[in-house]
Amino acid sequence: MSTRTIQVTDLLHEYILKNSLRESALLQRLREETAALPMARMQISPEQGQFMALLLGLLGARRTIEVGVFTGYSALIAAQSVPADGFVLACDVSEEWTAIGRKYWQEAGVADRIDLRLAPAQETLAAVLEEPGQAGSFDFAFIDADKGGYRAYYEACLELLRPGGVVAVDNTLWGGSVADPDNTKDDTVAIRNFNAFVHTDDRVDLSLLPIGDGLTLARKK
Repeated sequence: MSTRTIQVTDLLHEYILKNSLRESALLQRLREETAALPMARMQISPEQGQFMALLLGLLGARRTIEVGVFTGYSALIAAQSVPADGFVLACDVSEEWTAIGRKYWQEAGVADRIDLRLAPAQETLAAVLEEPGQAGSFDFAFIDADKGGYRAYYEACLELLRPGGVVAVDNTLWGGSVADPDNTKDDTVAIRNFNAFVHTDDRVDLSLLPIGDGLTLARKK
């Protein structure tokens, strides 16, 4: 029994990975290739990826959204978690980074499930919302992109989700800086404001989990 979440030390983190992580060799290779990049910090942790795969299974997800693809690790997890006729709408602006993931998607045999659209995500989501039957048709959305755009991405994804669908938002603890009122950096303030907004959003059920760099789950009512 405990009245608060346990502190995850390096030693405990190693234990968690050793005793729970079931990462495939393919996912591990993609993660390790990503780790060599200058922007490697943008990669989600493997335990977070595994948690999201479990969540997708619990939701019975068939149609998902990815806002911010980077090298495609989480998109690959989503594509492997949905059924063979499932669909991942993947939004990013970088041909260079997403090209890394594409070869792994092909190797995994799930590239046909991923619709990668290289354009500003707000434009992509707005275009999809204009298509007949798209609103309310998705089961899950993962937002991990520019922090200033979080509110707009959240609103669009919420409209695209069915009732009972879940929006997962990454980096919502931002290394702990969101709790420091003296930290007024743009990204920190954007996330802090986003967290405060979602906290009072009665359209969703809410949980902010201390996994990875903070993961907010919002279930559409």
